[in-house]
Amino acid sequence: MSALSRCQDSLSRLREGAGVRVEAVNEPSPRPSPAGGRGSEAEGIAPPSLRRATEEPAWVRRSLIAVALLFLALFLFVPLAAVFYEALKKGAGVALAAITEPDALSAIRLTLLTALVSVPLNLVFGVAAAWCIAKFDFRGKNVLLTLIDLPFSVSPVIAGLIYVLVFGLQGWFGEWLRDHDLKVIFAVPGIVMATVFITFPFIARELIPLMQAQGQEQEEAARVLGASGWQIFWRVTLPNVKWALLYGVILCNARAMGEFGAVSVVSGHIRGQTNTVPLHIEILYNEYQFAAAFAVASLLAGLALVTLVLKFIVERRVLQQMRVATQAGEQAS
Repeated sequence: MSALSRCQDSLSRLREGAGVRVEAVNEPSPRPSPAGGRGSEAEGIAPPSLRRATEEPAWVRRSLIAVALLFLALFLFVPLAAVFYEALKKGAGVALAAITEPDALSAIRLTLLTALVSVPLNLVFGVAAAWCIAKFDFRGKNVLLTLIDLPFSVSPVIAGLIYVLVFGLQGWFGEWLRDHDLKVIFAVPGIVMATVFITFPFIARELIPLMQAQGQEQEEAARVLGASGWQIFWRVTLPNVKWALLYGVILCNARAMGEFGAVSVVSGHIRGQTNTVPLHIEILYNEYQFAAAFAVASLLAGLALVTLVLKFIVERRVLQQMRVATQAGEQAS
């Protein structure tokens, strides 16, 4: 009987232990507190505040702002102020005389002529290229995008040298141009061609992202309603990109009027004939006519300031158009 009682006691203890283990398994374990504590030890303790990734102490923000302002002052504001100071150093009469000099007026006229020819050409090319790339799929699309970016990766001096090697007297078409009494290099056509090459990416590169963000839904809807290709372009596509187009035209015009490297190679530096405003400024400075050089340079500096103001105004409209186009694309998807 003693052995039997001992077996019964052992079985009962085993059953009690198994029950305890089952209850322990079924009982939900306490969740760790946000502070990483255990059980009730972390209860009543507020979790520490987590700092945002972009939130820095005040002294860090002020230091970064001070460095940025110092950089802008040294490399932008001070040189710009120096241009106007040196231009007016000897009086407004001297500055006005330098600007109204015959060679200076000729340089201004040539600069305006170059911009008036190159900007409309780039306008037509930029709109056509952006429309094709953003609205259509075709073979060689990536090649066209790469070619549009080519002037950004090629030095302007190299671009001017390319035109000299092609259209110069020793170039590929030099003999044919000479036989037909046509002059490209060291003449106005060469200056215009070099300026067009340097500035043609600006308009296309402003239009392509916006057109891609807008998608093709509106054009497809217009096509379903019976509109022709030109009607779709003039009444649907062009009104939607007018601010980006104006933004690209402003940048293109500023670069065309201030281009130096490529124009310097193909112009020949002929005073009164093939000198643009930047080249005329270089000649005056090399001749130690500092007041006249800075007076003419103040024209380009003023153009830069006007361009910045217009760029700021138009850029806000472009960003607004981009947000509207992005929201419309998200709703459509």
